Amino acid sequence: MELFETWLAAVTNWLWGVPMAVLLLGIGIVLNVYIRFFPIRYFFHVIQQTFGSIFKKEKAEGSVTPFQAAASALASSVGAANIVGVPVAITLGGPGAVFWMWMVALISMGTKYSEIVLGMKYRVKNEKGDWVGGPMYYIRRGLGWNKVAVFFSFFLLLQIFASIMVQSNSLSQTVEASFQTNTLYTGIGVAVLIGIISFGGIQWIGRFTSRVIPLMVVLYIGSVCIILFNNLSAVPEAFGMIFYYAFNPISAAGGFAGAGVAAALRFGLARGIYSNEAGMGTAPIAHSTAMTDHPSKQGMWGVAEVFVDTIVVCTMTALLILTTDVWTGSAADDANAMVVEAFASVMGAGAAGTLVSIALFCFVLSTILVIVFYGEKQAEYLFGFTVSIGVRVLYLAAIVLGAIGGLQFVWQFLDFMLAMIIIPNIIALFFLRKDVAETTKDYVSRYLSKK
Repeated sequence: MELFETWLAAVTNWLWGVPMAVLLLGIGIVLNVYIRFFPIRYFFHVIQQTFGSIFKKEKAEGSVTPFQAAASALASSVGAANIVGVPVAITLGGPGAVFWMWMVALISMGTKYSEIVLGMKYRVKNEKGDWVGGPMYYIRRGLGWNKVAVFFSFFLLLQIFASIMVQSNSLSQTVEASFQTNTLYTGIGVAVLIGIISFGGIQWIGRFTSRVIPLMVVLYIGSVCIILFNNLSAVPEAFGMIFYYAFNPISAAGGFAGAGVAAALRFGLARGIYSNEAGMGTAPIAHSTAMTDHPSKQGMWGVAEVFVDTIVVCTMTALLILTTDVWTGSAADDANAMVVEAFASVMGAGAAGTLVSIALFCFVLSTILVIVFYGEKQAEYLFGFTVSIGVRVLYLAAIVLGAIGGLQFVWQFLDFMLAMIIIPNIIALFFLRKDVAETTKDYVSRYLSKK
């Protein structure tokens, strides 16, 4: 097992170096060029059409509202990666990792927009009459690459097991530290709740996430602002470290082992992508269920998701960790405790533990709920609707298994599986770039050219 972990770590670290940087950043830039940097040029229009139109009713085919689809997609990205993943990136890659998370986010706005547009364009109705879509459909229908579509779907099916275990582990460890609750009981409790809610399909998931996620994002950001206000003088220094150590190695200090520029890039890329999910191909699975009359309208929700997830929430967590200086005294395995310790510096240990536990519980519950749905759709695509129900049971078991398992190896395994689904999806996006460009051009000519 130890030999396997060493091999896996070596392969994963190599993949998330130059190869993934070239694919994600290179193809991401190409996509942005083809859509003429639509997410950045029309950013205020994007915000107006997304958050500014939350309560607008759409008269179009679909299973859920655009906001419910976006909330479901956002639920799968705003979770442990924001609260636990950011400290992991900083302890392994140094403060400079945050800079590369930002760079990934700016480019990823175009990437996520593109994959959602394709998801909407190539979606189909399943045997129950519900709209389904995602990379497996636009790879098969748009490119005719049937085997690649199966490859993507199969590895996403497996990747979700690891992702569920990470999310469950993050929650159970925090709850145990705060309330001395047995991790097994936490895992069983979460599995039961997920099983009940997921029974209602994307409609129940959409209603749940559209209520919980906005509330928890506001609560979490507000709580972080309290800590930052008490450490206001340290905020400029934190930003300085982020920019400086993105291009310079940082020495060891306390429990921090030090990191080079390559480590900052590697962990910034990995955690940034896992956080906002751009290029993974998961978001289109949720968005393809939305009621909308133009693919670009739903694609704009992807831009908004990346902005909220990485530019806002991940940055707030990074500043929380850096301004309270807890990152220099902890290892990656203690990422959960770092966030609690940072809040405790102002709120006290009891209140901090309760706050982080509640936030993680809601975020993780929503995340697992949505990715279980993603996994079911892969099983449905590969084996049919009936098998997807059995896969749901296996995912519920993974929640319990993850709750009592270790953290570091699972994160490493997750990064490897993440690469296996990103590679075919991002390559497909490259070959379908003209489809995205034509759809975007149509939207601009119809809705923006007269403004």
